[in-house]
Amino acid sequence: MPKTIKPPSYRRHRASGQAVVTLNGRDHYLGTYGTKTSRDAYDRHIAEWLAGGRRLLINAESSITVTELAAAYWRFAKGYYRKNGAPTVELAKIKATIRPLKRLYGSTSAAEFGPLALKSLRQEIIRGGYRRRAPGGAQTKHMYTRGHVNQTIGRVKRLFRWGVENELVPPSVYHGLQAVAGLKCGRTEAREASPVRPVPEEHITQVLPLVPRPVRAMIELQLLTGMRPSEVRLISGANLDTAGRVWTYRPSVHKTQHFGRERVVYLGPRAQGVVRPFLKTDTTAYLFSPKDAIAEWNAEKRRHRKTPVQPSQRDRSKSNPERRPGDCYRADSYRWAIRRACLAADVPAWGPGRLRHNAGTRFRKEYGLEVAQVVLGHKSAEVTQVYAERDKERALAVVAKIG
Repeated sequence: MPKTIKPPSYRRHRASGQAVVTLNGRDHYLGTYGTKTSRDAYDRHIAEWLAGGRRLLINAESSITVTELAAAYWRFAKGYYRKNGAPTVELAKIKATIRPLKRLYGSTSAAEFGPLALKSLRQEIIRGGYRRRAPGGAQTKHMYTRGHVNQTIGRVKRLFRWGVENELVPPSVYHGLQAVAGLKCGRTEAREASPVRPVPEEHITQVLPLVPRPVRAMIELQLLTGMRPSEVRLISGANLDTAGRVWTYRPSVHKTQHFGRERVVYLGPRAQGVVRPFLKTDTTAYLFSPKDAIAEWNAEKRRHRKTPVQPSQRDRSKSNPERRPGDCYRADSYRWAIRRACLAADVPAWGPGRLRHNAGTRFRKEYGLEVAQVVLGHKSAEVTQVYAERDKERALAVVAKIG
């Protein structure tokens, strides 16, 4: 169990007879020791100290560096950006945002960080780029997209807004940063991201025989239901209702959970046929497990073995291996399983997130936008249009007929 950190104690200052509390190395006198007034002052100081992430809420005119502000915000973010006790992806993005901010302006006073500093930071992010490792091992440098840069700068603004909210920086700092507009298309050095398109059917067909059986089932299930990769990875019997003609799956963790929305995935007969072989007696166990995939792979190798198995080779598992297969696929392991199969099939690499576009396009083309919106779980039809390609063939046929 994590160790509980008690707040600083209420104690008596012998020389003056006053009550005192020490916060972040600084003594605060609260009035005559033992009185209700001093107790109330103690409660107020502790409440403000805890609200600031166990940091003393200082006056906005006081000197606080960007590094100190970022450290205080990071302590807050570690407790805020969590779902079901696990950190979200946003926490890693905040950490990546703080890194260049501290490197360039760490010693700068937070009160002096203005629009020009923010624009300089943005330009450094564009110029720096990032390195990506190819499946073969070689590294290549890439430039960040315009959307990624705008999102990163937005996180910097959010950091200073939190500082204003907790009286760590003057409000004028955040108001000045708001004047920095986002990068516009065609007016920046940052590259434009290619629109996300559905995966070509022939590429999926070539990849399916080359991936493990659980990964193949996850791909097929995404195509049939429009699930996000995070939703299909974490499916278990406990969240699956198999009563009725159409099964329903309610993910315990999903993208819009923090908005108070419920996500329901509907599984028809074909999707049920994909899931049924993976159902387990333990309803809390994940259906698609790397541990099961490795066990199947080892069994298949042993089944095709031409020589007898020696007694010393019957169990060659290590007692304390450095890496153990997980109970469920992670986001990166699911993605890389597909990437390796793409490399083996000699097709352009694609990620599981694009399969949601395949499902959205098919549902919209065959059954309309409203059905696609319900299946994908979108609150607005405008969001569904991002995931569902428009039926251009039907539009061209209409234009040819009436034009």
